[in-house]
Amino acid sequence: MSFYRELKRRNVFRVTAAYLALGWIITQVTNAVVPALHLPDSIPSIVVWLVVICFPFVVLFSWVYELTPEGLKRENEVDRAASITHITSRRLDYIIIGMLAVAIGLFVADRLLPVGAPEDVNGLARDSRAQDALLLKQEPNNRTQDTTSDSRAQSALPQEVVEPVPVMAVDDKSIAVLPFMDMSADKDQEYMSDGIAEELMNLLAQVPDLKVIARTSSFAFKGKDVPIAEIAQTLNVAHVLEGSVRKSGNTVRITAQLIRTADSTHLWSETYDRPLDDIFAVQDEIAGAIVQALQIRLAGGELSRRKGGTQNIEAHQLYLRGISAPTQNTQASLDAAEAYLEQAIKLDPNYGQAWSQLSLVVALQADNGYLAPTEGYERSRTLAQHALQLSPDLAEAHARLMYVHIAYDWDWSAAKMEEQRALAIDPTDAWALQIAGLLSQTLGQWNDAERLLRAALVLDPLNAYAVYTLGVVYYGAGRFAEAEGIYRELLELEPGFLWARGRLAEALLAQSKSDEALAIAQQDVDEGSRLTLLPVFLQAAGRLAEADAAL
Repeated sequence: MSFYRELKRRNVFRVTAAYLALGWIITQVTNAVVPALHLPDSIPSIVVWLVVICFPFVVLFSWVYELTPEGLKRENEVDRAASITHITSRRLDYIIIGMLAVAIGLFVADRLLPVGAPEDVNGLARDSRAQDALLLKQEPNNRTQDTTSDSRAQSALPQEVVEPVPVMAVDDKSIAVLPFMDMSADKDQEYMSDGIAEELMNLLAQVPDLKVIARTSSFAFKGKDVPIAEIAQTLNVAHVLEGSVRKSGNTVRITAQLIRTADSTHLWSETYDRPLDDIFAVQDEIAGAIVQALQIRLAGGELSRRKGGTQNIEAHQLYLRGISAPTQNTQASLDAAEAYLEQAIKLDPNYGQAWSQLSLVVALQADNGYLAPTEGYERSRTLAQHALQLSPDLAEAHARLMYVHIAYDWDWSAAKMEEQRALAIDPTDAWALQIAGLLSQTLGQWNDAERLLRAALVLDPLNAYAVYTLGVVYYGAGRFAEAEGIYRELLELEPGFLWARGRLAEALLAQSKSDEALAIAQQDVDEGSRLTLLPVFLQAAGRLAEADAAL
C-alpha cells in the first residue's frame, strides 16, 4: 500500500494515463495522414512501435522526477527554471481530460463518418491509370458515361470523366515466360512443360531489376496461335521466353529461346539433353543464361530458388501436376490437385511449397461450396501454418493465411499482419498484392485497394480474379460507369467467369439502366446467382408480380 501511495504521489498514474491517451491520438492521426499523403504503409507500424518503446521511459521519468521531493521543492524555490518543469497534479488532470476528449472525438468520428473521401477515390485513377493501360484498354462503347446515373449516387459520389488512356512505356528489363510446348510422343507431359516454365518464372522473379509477368497472364496464351508481337503488346513486356519439352524414358530434352519483341530478334537459344533427375540444374542454367543475355547484374550473387522447394524429382513432378490441375476450378480438377499434392507431401514431408499449394486448393474447395466453410477454411489455415513452420520465408503461405482471415475469420488486423509479412518477403508477389487489395476493398479503403490491385495487374495483367476485384472496388466507390467497363472487359477475357454478369447487372442498375441490367442478369451462367439476382432486377424494371414469383 505504501508503494501504491508513492506511485500516486509521484503522479505515475496520471502521467501513464496522459501518455496512453496521447499515444492513441498520435496513432489515429498517423493512420489518417499516411494514405492522404501517399506515405509508405510501414509508417503506422513504426509509430506504434515508437509509442510502445517510449512507454517505460515515460513511466521511469515520472517516478524519478519526484525521487527527492523535499529537496526538489527547496531547489525549486531558488531555481525558477526548475520550477517550470514542476507539473502539478491539477495541471496533469487538465491535460488528461483534454487528451481523453480528443481521443473520444476521434473515436466517434471514426465510427460515424463515412470511410474514404470521394474526391480522393476519383483522383487516384488519373494518377495510376497508365499502369495497366494495356489491360484496361477500353473501346468507346465499353466506357459509355451515362448522364442519367442515379441522382443519389451522383450527389454522393460524382462520376469521373474518363480520359484517353496513355500507353505505358515498355520496361526494357521485363519478360514473359510462355508455357513450354509438350513435344513428347504421347503428349502426356503437359504438367512438366508447364512446370518448367513456372519454375523459370520463380527463378527469374528473384532478380531485383527484372519484371516477370505472373503465371496467370503468361499462360493465358496457352494453346492459342497468337503472334509474339501481340503477346508482348498485351503483357507490356520487352522480352518473351518460349520453348518445348520432350521426355523419352528417363531423358528429357528442353529447348528454350529468348526473343526481343521489338524486332523479333533471338537473343539466345539452347537445347539441353539431360537425365530427368538433372532437371533442376537445367532450369538453373536456363535462368542464368537469360539473366546474362539481358545484361542484368546480380548484386546479391547467384540466382537462388524459392525457399520451401524439394530435391525429390518424383515429389516435384506431383507438385507440378498439383499446380496444373486446379486451373479449371471444377470439383474434379480440385480433387485431382489435392490428391497429387498429398502424394508429393508423403514423398517429401518438408516440401513447404506443396503444403502451401494444398492450402490454396482446399480454400478454393471451400469457396466453391465443395467443402463446408469450417472444414475447408480451418484446414486451409492449418496447411498454410505448417508450410510456414517448414519455410518461414514463403510469401505465398502468408498470403494464404491472409485470405483465410478475410474470407472466414473477418479478422482484419490478423489479415493486415499477414499482408505486411508477405510483402516484406516478396513485394512483387502478384497473389499477395491481389489479396491485399481484397482486404482494402473489404474495409472500404478504395484508394489502397485500387493501388494494390493495379500493382498486381502490372505483374499479372490477365488475372481475371484481380480484374473482378478491381470492378468491385469501383462499384463500392460509386464509380459505376468504370465498374461497368471493367466487368465488360472481364467477360471478354473470361466469358464464363462466375459472378461477372451479376456484378455487371448491378453496375448497370446503379446507373438506372434497369432493362439492360435485367437482360444481363437473365444471361447469368450460374443458376444460384441468376435465381438470387432476378427478383431484384425484375422489381427494378417494374415487373412486380414476376419479381415476387422469382423470389
